[in-house]
Amino acid sequence: MDDLDHRLVSLLRQDARSTVLALARALGVSRATVQNRLRRLEKDGWILGYTVRLREPSAGARIRALMLIAVEGDGDEILPRIQAEPAVRVIHTTNGRWDLVAELETDSLQEFDRVLRRIRTIEGVANSETSLLLSSYAL
Repeated sequence: MDDLDHRLVSLLRQDARSTVLALARALGVSRATVQNRLRRLEKDGWILGYTVRLREPSAGARIRALMLIAVEGDGDEILPRIQAEPAVRVIHTTNGRWDLVAELETDSLQEFDRVLRRIRTIEGVANSETSLLLSSYAL
């Protein structure tokens, strides 16, 4: 990808519904150039698709966090128990100090506190560290 490709992708990240004409004008190139670049970026696997981001019904009231988890013993036995927790949205395996990263979401701080206590008491969870997500920025 060259500079023009990066600028094109940046514009699409801001608004994936932009027309080819609008993209061409913003980039100072022809429509054919934008169409060819998009076709190549899609063919080469840089652009996998276009999507719509929806607002959560109660997005402003949700408590979101990342929980870093160190596992003691067999992580394959612990993973289903963590996945069973309704507040866990996604679990990632990692390398380094922490074995798992769980994305959590609750309606209140009280529920968030209960979720943390339940996960921390799962046999095999050796240690954890949690950070609340305060702001998010789309790429």
